[in-house]
Amino acid sequence: MNCKHFSVFFFFLLSSFFGFGQAVPGDTVSSVQILNAKNLQVRNLPNGTQLQILAGNVRLKQGTTLFTTDSCVLNATEKTFSAFGHVYINDSDTAKVWSNTLRYQYDRKYAYLNGNVRLTDGQGTLTTPALEYDVARRIGTYTNGGKVVNKRTTVTSREGTYYADIHDIYFKQNVVMKDPGYTVLSDSILYNTETRIARFIAATTIRDSSGRVIKTSEGYYDLQAGKADFTQRTTIVDKSLTVVGDRIASDDETGIIQIEGRGVLIDTAKGINILADRIFANKKTEAFLATNKPLMIIRQEKDSIYIAADTLFSARLSDLFVDTTKKARKPNPKDSTNRYFEAYRNVRVFSDSVQSVSDSLFYSFKDSVFRLYQNPVVWSKRSQITGDTILLYTKNKKPQYVKAWENSFMISEVQQGVYNQIKGTRMDGFFKEGVLDSVRTKGAAESVYFIQDKDSAFTSVNQTQSDAIDLYFLKGDLQKVVLRSSVNGTVTPIKQTDPQKSRLANFRWLEARRPKTKYELFE
Repeated sequence: MNCKHFSVFFFFLLSSFFGFGQAVPGDTVSSVQILNAKNLQVRNLPNGTQLQILAGNVRLKQGTTLFTTDSCVLNATEKTFSAFGHVYINDSDTAKVWSNTLRYQYDRKYAYLNGNVRLTDGQGTLTTPALEYDVARRIGTYTNGGKVVNKRTTVTSREGTYYADIHDIYFKQNVVMKDPGYTVLSDSILYNTETRIARFIAATTIRDSSGRVIKTSEGYYDLQAGKADFTQRTTIVDKSLTVVGDRIASDDETGIIQIEGRGVLIDTAKGINILADRIFANKKTEAFLATNKPLMIIRQEKDSIYIAADTLFSARLSDLFVDTTKKARKPNPKDSTNRYFEAYRNVRVFSDSVQSVSDSLFYSFKDSVFRLYQNPVVWSKRSQITGDTILLYTKNKKPQYVKAWENSFMISEVQQGVYNQIKGTRMDGFFKEGVLDSVRTKGAAESVYFIQDKDSAFTSVNQTQSDAIDLYFLKGDLQKVVLRSSVNGTVTPIKQTDPQKSRLANFRWLEARRPKTKYELFE
């Protein structure tokens, strides 16, 4: 036998003798095999411990895990080995780890790596100064800071746990996630390098390249698909649009946002607030649908308008009335008047100056007109107007003009149970400083008017019919009635009539339906 063959024989003889070239009896995966080494030495320590010292292109194997290093020391008594220089672990091709040094407990399959540690699962790469790696479960843990790079996404944190089998990483403390499209700041994030889904379990702030800011404490964000679902109270500020809700789901591709649970949508550019338990908003079309006790607030400094209904819907006017002519102009995206909203069922409107109810409502920001349909009622101070259809014109969000068509009827309460009344085919009312100033009724106009003396005592009742009747008010109280053309009527002394029985046909005093305060609309 020549010297070369004898050296190889002696190397494998020593390996077998110290138990590293074969499995421990009854356990075929806990032993470590020496596959290669240029040099091998055996040393006996005073305490009886025997060490194997390997150097030069060292390769070891345990089960399906391969270890490569410049040199290592194996301790059979403690069932450990320490590796130094260019340490590399190939864990069944599931995970690969590099470091400067390694201490490995092969009975536990647990590794302690130090110096320029790098771990990859084929999707993302972790770098850290030190890492504990559970080879059996393929879990890596760092506590002295680390960085993970996954395609265009980079995440840094003070602590982290890397689950190589399922490609999950749990980041903790001072977590910063960056991508060309966004930056995420949090205390805890669970991130999957394969699906690129980030899950949030602590206070989190997300800022994207468009300037949008999201603040949440629970939920997930699919970075690849651009979809998110936040399941705790969350706030999203996107330029002039702010949404808040107990749960918010969003899709960047479609632009659709779904808000549930005490939802709030604030459009500062258009001066609108929406409150509802369920809101659907489309960023691309600027449309929204609100259900489950929705409330809209049209903001203004002194007299904001509150609108409640079973359903509220709003969108761009240019999408409702499409101009298909060749001379059609593209709508100006900055035009705040290019908008309308609709309200359906149990509509209630409140402002300090005017209140109303109806079954449905249409409002255009272009002409500032409230169109009330099906049993509409409008109140101003002590006056009530009804009709088949009512149009309420506003200017600078204050009432300017009201029209009632078909079966128009106006009632003004003089005192409890006593009412001045006027009815006709059409009624036009004019406001001054938000208060009803005058009303004209046309078409088979009828009236019941109580005449009072200087002391406000009733003297008589005037019942008339004419082509037109004009009413004039002072600070909301009826002051004068003027009959015009084809006048026919009677004046009855107050002692000969019962004021509470002087009623025109179809008289209905609907004060019980009137919203008394804005807070009623929040209920």
